[in-house]
Amino acid sequence: MGSVPLINCVVKKEQYVCLVCGYNIVGYYPDNCPFCGAPKEKFITSAECSAKFKVMGTPVNEKVTRLNSFPALGLEHAAYRIETGDKSFWIDCPSCFDNRLEPVDAIIFTHHHFLGASNQYREFFKSQVRIHDLDSAHRICAGFTFDVKFKENFFEKGIEAFHSGGHTPGFTFYIFENILLICDYVFVQKEGMIFNPYGPQRETRECAFIIDKILQNREISKVCGYNYVLEYREWRDKFNGLLV
Repeated sequence: MGSVPLINCVVKKEQYVCLVCGYNIVGYYPDNCPFCGAPKEKFITSAECSAKFKVMGTPVNEKVTRLNSFPALGLEHAAYRIETGDKSFWIDCPSCFDNRLEPVDAIIFTHHHFLGASNQYREFFKSQVRIHDLDSAHRICAGFTFDVKFKENFFEKGIEAFHSGGHTPGFTFYIFENILLICDYVFVQKEGMIFNPYGPQRETRECAFIIDKILQNREISKVCGYNYVLEYREWRDKFNGLLV
């Protein structure tokens, strides 16, 4: 990936990063991580995080790149950069702020668990930040700004957004050309696949049939998850097993 010169990013509010889960806490110093519950001893400042970690890109194909912190930041999650030709998008956001990355036009979330350092990237790159309205008001979103709170499915520059709900009320997955971006709706394990256990299980299972219906007869080659990239055929076989 290309780069821009490394310069300091002014953090207007105090900001901390949880070393256990990577969540960014903006504007205050809590006793425990609002996402995973880790104690304050597990927090570092955003500046310390940027000094210790960087964001590395791994190509999925010629238009989609997986973004991960290096070294791995806690539980870690991947974000994905999409190049549409005249605009660039991120699906979800890296946990650490790395201003050596190429500018991004818009950061679009699957849900509110992976906000990362989006507030800093928004300010530094003048990016537009979007999330489904149903997830935007959750308490862990405090300190983050959303320019667009969408309520409907949408299509933009080849990116299709589908609100399914389930794991979170506003959970949204994306399809770009032949790539499915599903984040952490399901966990892929050696022995198979399970629904994300951190959320309402009945709703997660029920809304999986919405996902299934949308995927019917789609030409998809790869699936981008929160910690994996798989061939669609392998992923689909595992997913079908969950629907039985």
